[in-house]
Amino acid sequence: MSIKAPKGTKDILPEEIENWHFIEKIAVETFDDRIDPVGACVGMKGSRIHGVVRELREESIDIVNYTSNIELYIARVLNPAKISSLTINEEDKTITAFMKPDQISLAIGKNGSNIRLASKLTGYEIEVVRENAIAEEDIEIEEFADEIDTWIINVLRSIGCDTGKSVLSIDRDELIRRTDLEEETIDEVISIISKEFQDDDKEEKN
Repeated sequence: MSIKAPKGTKDILPEEIENWHFIEKIAVETFDDRIDPVGACVGMKGSRIHGVVRELREESIDIVNYTSNIELYIARVLNPAKISSLTINEEDKTITAFMKPDQISLAIGKNGSNIRLASKLTGYEIEVVRENAIAEEDIEIEEFADEIDTWIINVLRSIGCDTGKSVLSIDRDELIRRTDLEEETIDEVISIISKEFQDDDKEEKN
């Protein structure tokens, strides 16, 4: 990238930050206010970035505009996910990012690639948490372990579904697409979780 980028831009991390076959994240900044660092690296109609992509065997590259404002920087590296709020612990170098349920899988990325690279790029251990994490009437996904296999629960958690209602809030076909699980498996999961909430409603009425 340093060969392709014009003078006036700087690669923040000289070492490669990558998860082979998925995506690479690079943070750049400029010392010249007249230069758009991201645009300079991409080039006219992608002319500069395409050469780098070919060298990396068509691996995707996400170029982020660096800023010393950590909240803005985290928002950029977790893009396209939208953050509701952040809790930053400078002492432990950890960040908790609160998001709406439909944003969590975007922040995590396929097989956790996006969140893992974001942590490496920023130097903070980033944890993504559902906004209003566990409502009183909700049930943590681990509580279904007697009926749902652990590996399936782990897959659901990997896309941000950490409670029963967070699973039910996602359309069936979208769940199948995000988890890459069989239709029968998703149908069984939905049935088990739905039945649990129906039973709870009956108990409250009685």
